[in-house]
Amino acid sequence: MLVIVNGEHREIAAANLIGLLGEMEYEGKHLAIALNYRVVPRARWGETALNSGDQIEIITPRQGG
Repeated sequence: MLVIVNGEHREIAAANLIGLLGEMEYEGKHLAIALNYRVVPRARWGETALNSGDQIEIITPRQGG
């Protein structure tokens, strides 16, 4: 299905947010995810289904100055 992840159109096979993170090879515990402009609690990532056209933002902390 076609979704938008961090502003980029992507073809994915994942059915939920946990699957998407694995498919995109995200690692670590310090992530936040917004699906269609709503933050999804970490406890619901596995049960949150993805649909074609969804907009997903994956936010990770960065260091810098």
